[in-house]
Amino acid sequence: MMKTILTGLALWLCTLGAMAQQQAAKPFLGRIGNAEYRIYIQMNFYDNNIEVPGQELLGTMSGFLGDSIDSRKWLFTSAKIRKNVATLEIINDYGSEDLVATLTKNSDNTFTLKQIDGSRIKIARNRKWQKLPKELVFVRSK
Repeated sequence: MMKTILTGLALWLCTLGAMAQQQAAKPFLGRIGNAEYRIYIQMNFYDNNIEVPGQELLGTMSGFLGDSIDSRKWLFTSAKIRKNVATLEIINDYGSEDLVATLTKNSDNTFTLKQIDGSRIKIARNRKWQKLPKELVFVRSK
């Protein structure tokens, strides 16, 4: 019995180690968040296989920026990775606004989203549109 428990524990620890290595090898995979604005990014810039909740009709894409308070999304229609920087083409979920941004993996394991060109990302707060800053820092969700 004890041997079975120890074997199971060892396998579990190996799995955790492999998951940590995968995140280090593929930083643009998973979920990151910004607590101040209560927004998050769900991404897979490698396989481009993210389905946006409520937008399944559009198929899979690189990812999206979501809001923890409101259901609207900003969709990542393309992502091109070069070293620790991904260049993103983004549209709102109505298709009426678009922009180009970069998402950089920083040396402290945070990510910086920087809006480069086009519309500003806006979120709904208190029945009004609030423009987000052109630069935002995100951290990996646990």
